[in-house]
Amino acid sequence: MIALKWGDFNEKQGSIRVTKTLYNPNNHFEKYQLLTPKTKGSVRTIRIDEMLINMLKKHRLKQNEMKLKNSLVYQDNGFIFARENVHPQLRKVIETRLKRLLKKAEIEKNITPHSFRHTHTSLLIEAGVGIKEIQQRLGHTDINTTMNICSHDRQYGRKGLPTV
Repeated sequence: MIALKWGDFNEKQGSIRVTKTLYNPNNHFEKYQLLTPKTKGSVRTIRIDEMLINMLKKHRLKQNEMKLKNSLVYQDNGFIFARENVHPQLRKVIETRLKRLLKKAEIEKNITPHSFRHTHTSLLIEAGVGIKEIQQRLGHTDINTTMNICSHDRQYGRKGLPTV
């Protein structure tokens, strides 16, 4: 998510193109690398719904306001989730905000941003999406990886969000 750039978002086609990953082991805002994903299958186009398209459009408007406000120092690197100083958002910041929201909602379960990927997988299974489509959406090159996640989610319930 934090590696996504506006060029990866295609509003007309309703999709996001995944072509890179952000490597930043020390969570330093300037010392990151954009790398190719782990496998060829990880490079993919993901269809998104109208609600997410509208959210991204609103986010882009707010980001453009920030660019104007900081125009003397802002160098646009094209990141969708950019810090005010143009660099991509830090994973640590997202994790900290998520923990704060969980605490505020009085949810004691350990949920990480990656947990939402498992939740998404579970919801796809529940919706009756085929295993091949799930494999492509997740970017798995090996069907066994997808099968293991799907069978785990079926056996133990959603790993991500708690049930209400």
